[in-house]
Amino acid sequence: MDAGGAFHWTLALGWLRLAEHELLLFASFWFIVSAFDELAVDGIWAWLRLTQRVGDGHLPDGLDTAGLSGRVAVLVPAWHEDRVIGEMIAHTLRAWPQQGLTLYVGCYRNDPLTVAAAKAGAGGDPRVRLVMNDRAGPTTKADCLNRLYAALCSDEARSGEPFTGVVLHDAEDMVHPAALAVIDRALAEVDFVQLPVRPEPQPGSPWIAGHYSDEFAEAHAKTLVVRDALGAAIPAAGVGCGFSRAMLARLASLREAEGGSGPFAAECLTEDYELGVLVHRNGGTGRFLRLRDGKGDLVATRAYFPDELECAVRQKARWIHGIALQGWDRLGWSGRPLDVWMALRDRHGPMTAAVLGAAYLLVAIELVLGVAGLAGWQAGAAVRPLPATMLALTSAALVWRAAWRFGFTAREYGPLEGLRALLRIPVANVVAILAGRRALIAYVRTLRGGQVAWDKTQHGAHPAAAMPKALPL
Repeated sequence: MDAGGAFHWTLALGWLRLAEHELLLFASFWFIVSAFDELAVDGIWAWLRLTQRVGDGHLPDGLDTAGLSGRVAVLVPAWHEDRVIGEMIAHTLRAWPQQGLTLYVGCYRNDPLTVAAAKAGAGGDPRVRLVMNDRAGPTTKADCLNRLYAALCSDEARSGEPFTGVVLHDAEDMVHPAALAVIDRALAEVDFVQLPVRPEPQPGSPWIAGHYSDEFAEAHAKTLVVRDALGAAIPAAGVGCGFSRAMLARLASLREAEGGSGPFAAECLTEDYELGVLVHRNGGTGRFLRLRDGKGDLVATRAYFPDELECAVRQKARWIHGIALQGWDRLGWSGRPLDVWMALRDRHGPMTAAVLGAAYLLVAIELVLGVAGLAGWQAGAAVRPLPATMLALTSAALVWRAAWRFGFTAREYGPLEGLRALLRIPVANVVAILAGRRALIAYVRTLRGGQVAWDKTQHGAHPAAAMPKALPL
């Protein structure tokens, strides 16, 4: 190579060294901040466990068939859910035989396949109430829920028998037989209750669908347990969550005073998360409950999560858009330090995507520099003491987080899935990066006057379809 070519290569490698240094400082700094944040939650959880203040409770015998203290409504919005809604309704009716149950299923007139599947799943059971939205679909999930809430209010006025609790579920959910009774009993003491969500492993998608199992296993066995113990706001997951009728009516009145038409914010992509936070902000009490039945199974909502990269990115982008970006605009920041901390944790999605993107770009640069070094090209000095120390702390934090991820996943799904959880960490990171980018683009579009749309997840199968019909779970 001539002198001019060598000069340009040296100059390019020099710029790469500079980029390497800046990216290393940026990514390492935020990784360390995140590590201390997670370490605080780890420490609180460990202390609560050591002092036996938290732990999975045991389900009382016979609770799965216990009667309800009052009438409970279950709201299920559905748009293009013909593949799963029939099985969901049929399974729910089998699992929950209580006569105090009314299942409100929201459909659209321009979605005849979902309507037909819902009717087939109901099988003529009078506990199912099929509600048609006045507008053509899709509107938004919150709009569909508000239509169901209006039907619920009309039924109360007509019958003179009010509901005592309202439960939210999605069309793909598989409920636990005891979940309804657990929620019903809890609502006698609190205004809002959330049960765990348990993504079901899918043999055909061990990596994309599997990473949901890892994240929920840790979040719903540690993070929400800590929030509950500290008295922080419990965000609603939109499934397996129940609200007292009085609290939901109060939130509906507040929303209607602002020009809304029900308790759910039609313009919000994560109306369930917002509703859980608003319960706390309006003086209500919430609980996150972890119980296991006599077989050791978790009383949780089971479901198949997206098994393809594009679908997973779309779903998580909606969560980031709604919780992190819309949440900042709509909910602002509470004055309590504890709630500010939790809000920061909830809203770190865009920053996480940026930091992870910088980290993977750094890896790419290191590969280029490594190849150049093997070819005999050198540019710049070795890593300086401060970046080297930050890199060591970051590496230690990664090992620490991986150990916790293995532990929680193995506890719920077995050691093999625990080992897979370690290999799925890069998969989760890629999904987070792509989802953060998509969420930011969608958010900017709404700032320019774009409308919020129901960018819902498509579901291809229901977990109960693979199980014997004689067994409720």
